[in-house]
Amino acid sequence: MTQINEALAPPRPWYREPWPWILMGLPAIVVVAGIVTLVIAVNSNDGVVSDDYYKRGLAVNQVIDRDIAAQAMGLQANLMRNGAAIRAIVTAKPEVVLPEVVRLRLAHPTRSGMDQEIDLTRDAPGSYGGQLQNAQLGGRWNVFLEDQARNWRLTGNWQLSQELPLQLLPHQ
Repeated sequence: MTQINEALAPPRPWYREPWPWILMGLPAIVVVAGIVTLVIAVNSNDGVVSDDYYKRGLAVNQVIDRDIAAQAMGLQANLMRNGAAIRAIVTAKPEVVLPEVVRLRLAHPTRSGMDQEIDLTRDAPGSYGGQLQNAQLGGRWNVFLEDQARNWRLTGNWQLSQELPLQLLPHQ
């Protein structure tokens, strides 16, 4: 008798059934996720993208020329760190005159706001010294040592948290 009463009972409205909600819920979740992704994309900063990417691309040959010049001059450098003090020992071919000041640039691979440029002054033949702006630097850094006229440069990667010396050679 109860089966007959259930069969004769009016059908439940659609919004009381679970399947329409499940079928509408999946596309609704995708729409919400798309809106959240759009908001994140609009509000976040693309720190890696450069506004003058074309000019930087054209400057690649000039950078390569600086590496070639360092190699032709026989330049090499050893960098040492003791707290905030930085020391560079630069060697070159005998006929090369080293400048009074060299520029050390420490560039963080992912956080450009932490980059530092330090002018190292010569205090002995081939020996340069200077101070870091932030002595608490740690992690891996891209290192560039160059003269102020930007005629040559030496590059390397330095794990600053270990305070181990770094040898810079011309990029080949």
